[in-house]
Amino acid sequence: MKVGIIGAGQVALAIARNLLAQGHDVALSSRRSPSGLAETIAALGAGAKAVSAREAATAEIVVLAVPWSEAQRVLTDLPPWNGRILIDTTNPFIAGPQKLVVADLGGRSSSTIVAEQARGARVVKAFNSILMKNFEKGPTQDGARRVLFVSGDDPSAKNVVRG
Repeated sequence: MKVGIIGAGQVALAIARNLLAQGHDVALSSRRSPSGLAETIAALGAGAKAVSAREAATAEIVVLAVPWSEAQRVLTDLPPWNGRILIDTTNPFIAGPQKLVVADLGGRSSSTIVAEQARGARVVKAFNSILMKNFEKGPTQDGARRVLFVSGDDPSAKNVVRG
């Protein structure tokens, strides 16, 4: 399966490495041009390629892995979603990692806001409740199973993301 990833930070790269290890193809994008990701793509290896955010958004499954402050800008002017799955990894933090401040969303969830920006996408919230250093350690550690929360309104989309 081809997965597009909008973003190229810690979350995007952890998810990309996991997907590549499972045999999926990954189309990674960033604020930089695709050529600006050459070293990152080389490190990821076979199955990874650098593309524009617009091209990444054409994949069957798309991962939104950008800071909350960038989400609205990134989701603007993408191709129609037409029922494709958008995995929302964002958390609505408006301050840096040393001091987490939650944005005032007017009583709405961040995924509701993302869904409004990506009309026609089947939005699934995932990967936002685990540190990527722990995610990359795998599903078990010292006999305990790691949990990855998945939520959304579309049961079949959630099943695809769980898989």
